[in-house]
Amino acid sequence: MNFLKSTLAGSLVFATLAGAAMSAEDTIKVGVLHSLSGTMAISETTLKDTMLMLIDQQNANGGLLGKQLEAVVVDPASDWPLFAEKARELLTVHEVDVIFGNWTSVSRKSVLPVIEELNGLLFYPVQYEGEESSKNVFYTGASPNQQAIPATDYFLEELGVEKFALLGTDYVYPRTTNNILESYLKGKGIADDDIFVNYTPFGHSDWSKIVADVVALGADGKKVGVISTINGDANIGFYKELAAAGVSADDIPVVAFSVGEEELAGLDTSNLVGHLAAWNYFQSADTDVNAEFVKTWKATMGEERVTNDPMEAHFIGFNMWVNAATAAGSTEVDSVRASMYGQEYPNLTGGMAVMLPNHHLAKPVLIGEIQDDGQFDIISQTSEVAGDAWTDFLPESAVLMSDWKDLGCGMYNTKTKTCVQTLSNY
Repeated sequence: MNFLKSTLAGSLVFATLAGAAMSAEDTIKVGVLHSLSGTMAISETTLKDTMLMLIDQQNANGGLLGKQLEAVVVDPASDWPLFAEKARELLTVHEVDVIFGNWTSVSRKSVLPVIEELNGLLFYPVQYEGEESSKNVFYTGASPNQQAIPATDYFLEELGVEKFALLGTDYVYPRTTNNILESYLKGKGIADDDIFVNYTPFGHSDWSKIVADVVALGADGKKVGVISTINGDANIGFYKELAAAGVSADDIPVVAFSVGEEELAGLDTSNLVGHLAAWNYFQSADTDVNAEFVKTWKATMGEERVTNDPMEAHFIGFNMWVNAATAAGSTEVDSVRASMYGQEYPNLTGGMAVMLPNHHLAKPVLIGEIQDDGQFDIISQTSEVAGDAWTDFLPESAVLMSDWKDLGCGMYNTKTKTCVQTLSNY
């Protein structure tokens, strides 16, 4: 396949890939809401580039509904309240038909009331804590049962981990995920004293004491493992400190939920070989569709650029949106939403992703082991796992279900048979 090459230039771009002279009536506007500066730029800039490539590709294939797609890119600059302002700008000033964006859950929580108020549509591509279901969001990243729980099971069953250090950045995703994991681990017989929880600010750089505390956790000879929900450029300091302390994966394995190929590209990985990450995709996936995706990405962005899991989530979400709009004959939000249920699109790792009535995907879970070239050796892969909006491991959530297709509710209590319709405040 031949794809147009994106210029992908500038940190704050209002890009018209089909030609700047086109009027609003000639194009369908796609909002791109990713941090291009600040602590999360290390992860999110690549997602902006991914969206421009996908839009470029779609335009090369004839556009959508007889029109070309126009990317409207804004920079919320890793500033969580600014995400809400930029989402409102995209919907009211630029009148975009859909938004692809966000990384952190705190940024998504900031955007949520805006898109619900204005009936916008957000495709959110990053693993998250669950415990949310909005009719205005399609969650194409992993929920806890598609990442955190399988990774913990791998530690328990395959590596024999007996003590757990839950290290996270201090915001809603790590805190909620770790609440779920603490409950899960205790249900598996892990004692309170064998679970160490620590949170650090975004951009945290001094990891010496925390790494020392993790090492000390194993002083009694029990096997220690780290479950990391550290986000952004703080990962660089964390892994460097592990190496400086002489901690290998054999000593204390780390499984990360927010470290992929892009983050490893900025690290000396020679001392990180054997540490793990849990995702739904790795660049090393050996499939024809992934080979084509990687080839196109590198041809567009440069041979040194890598792919990662949230890129695949945008790949799946964008193509599902295109197919849903095509089926609906419209990009109007309510029409697209109705056409999204049951949409299928090939995973880059093989098999088919399916959009469920709870606005989550069914897709496989992969465990990857860091190699010295910054790639991951896939050591475990499941068949498609259906994403849960509400965890089974918190009592208040275990009774909840999400079904926007038939029940028209994202927070349905199966015991009381009642629905809470207002979702932006939990």
